Amino acid sequence: MRAYETMYILQPDLEEETRKALVEKFNKVVTDNGGEIEKAAELGQRRLAYEIKKFRQGYYVQLNYKAEPAVPQELQRVLGITDEVIRVLTTVTAR
Repeated sequence: MRAYETMYILQPDLEEETRKALVEKFNKVVTDNGGEIEKAAELGQRRLAYEIKKFRQGYYVQLNYKAEPAVPQELQRVLGITDEVIRVLTTVTAR
């Protein structure tokens, strides 16, 4: 298993209940596919460096996990088709 870090940005105008449900949904994608979540941190709302999809701010979430290479691909796919996600970045971490 490899260590991965996925940082994604949600729309800033989401209700807290909706945001929590989305974070839980994405964490479940990792665990359902055999991954182990090491750290899931909601970093909160921050100003973006530039406008993305007409948003000047976004809600940042960082997810560190260990998994097989197919898991981040599936997570990336799910994040990509979710309208509330405005940006995603997944990297392999050296641990």
